[in-house]
Amino acid sequence: MASEVLAMSEKHQDSFSEHYRILEVPFGSCGIAWSQRGVTRFQLPEGGKSALRARMQREGRVEWRNALPQLAAYAEAKLQRYFKREEVDFSDLPLDLSNCTPFHTAVYDAARSIHWGRTATYGALARKVGSPRGARAVGHAMSKNPIAVIIPCHRILAAGAKIGGFSAHGGVAVKTRLLELEGVRPGAESMRQRSLFPFDELVFSKNAH
Repeated sequence: MASEVLAMSEKHQDSFSEHYRILEVPFGSCGIAWSQRGVTRFQLPEGGKSALRARMQREGRVEWRNALPQLAAYAEAKLQRYFKREEVDFSDLPLDLSNCTPFHTAVYDAARSIHWGRTATYGALARKVGSPRGARAVGHAMSKNPIAVIIPCHRILAAGAKIGGFSAHGGVAVKTRLLELEGVRPGAESMRQRSLFPFDELVFSKNAH
C-alpha cells in the first residue's frame, strides 16, 4: 500500500518540491507537509492559523490548493481517524527524513515501533538504537521531531513513567492530551507493564477501564 501511495503521489508534484496543507481535525487546525518521497512534517495546533501557516511556510514550502495528492490524502484519512480516538497504525505511511541526521533518523524509526496505547522511556529508545547511555540524546531527537503523532514522540516518557518534556506548542499539556486520547495516564499506578523491546526495559500499556 505504501509504495502504491507514494508512486501515485510522485505524479502530482515536482521531484524537489515540498508542499503543505492546513488540515482541520478534531484536535484543531494542524499542518501537514510532504515531498515526493513522503511526509516531511506534521504540525500540531500552534496558537492560531496564522502562526501555523507561518511555520509551515518555512524552508520554502508552498501551500497546496488543489485536491490532495494520494500520499497526503492517505495521511489525512489516518490522522482524522486517530483524532477520533480510533486505533491507527501509521507504520506504512512513507516519510521523508532526508533532512534529519542518521542518529535522529534511527531514533525516529525506533519510535515508530511503539504502537497505540504503548509507551517507552528515553532510556529504552536509546538502548534500542545501540546507545545505552544516550537517553539525553534521544530526548534531544524527540524535541526536534518534525512529524508529530506519526512519529509518536508523545509516547516517550521519562524514567518512572513521568511525563517528560514536549516541544510542541502547548508543551506537556498537549502530550498528556495525546496520551489520554490513547487511553494512557502517565504515572498511574494502575498501568499494566510489559516488555516492548528485547531487553529488561519496562514499558507501559494503556489503562484497563
